Amino acid sequence: MQIEAVKVRRLYLEVASQIEKLIRSGEIQPGDRLPSERNLATSFKVSRPTIREAMIALEIAGLVEIRTGSGIYVIDKGQPDKGLVDEGPGPFEVLESRMVVEAEIAALAAARISDEQVDELEAALREMEREDAEGSVTERADHSFHCVIAAASGNSALASVVEWLWDLRNNSQISTLFHQRVREKGVHPSLDDHRRIFNAMRARDPLRAREAMRAHIANAIDTDIALLEAEKDT
Repeated sequence: MQIEAVKVRRLYLEVASQIEKLIRSGEIQPGDRLPSERNLATSFKVSRPTIREAMIALEIAGLVEIRTGSGIYVIDKGQPDKGLVDEGPGPFEVLESRMVVEAEIAALAAARISDEQVDELEAALREMEREDAEGSVTERADHSFHCVIAAASGNSALASVVEWLWDLRNNSQISTLFHQRVREKGVHPSLDDHRRIFNAMRARDPLRAREAMRAHIANAIDTDIALLEAEKDT
């Protein structure tokens, strides 16, 4: 009996693969404009974030060009050796995972955080404020802020999970391109959200910390989705 390994089902990659086949078969020609992301989401019965992840994957593969305010166009059939690559979870999947995991970590951390870690957290927040004022957001301070909280949970396994989720975001070409576009549109980590998280941590209030962290990442997801809605005909 031949058994194949079970693979994780990545919706954005399945969508991208179907469109890639249509392009390579010639059913969709270079220069053709793809249906809007809204219509594609309806046809594939997936969310618009999944469609956006699929479009970025196709762009990386050299098959489409995303023109803001105009649409998504097929540019060629790509090179035979430059097909779609499974780079792991898409950016919205990572954000959703962080929302679930980091909210609970924040609750643990609020009950266990040391005075020294509160100082580290405040230093990271001040660095984020400085970067924001200078318009040079690197997100290193944002990363540090979240990792201090993960370490403050006192659970090394959870701290490793947070680092892994950030690595998924930072080491994936699809996530890198997505977040680059978000930053180019002027969306930066919310200082107000981070201040609320910090205040809950300093007050050693697990309930407030959980809600503040969950709201922060949920706001990031909502903001990114709103960008999709704001792009005419895409």
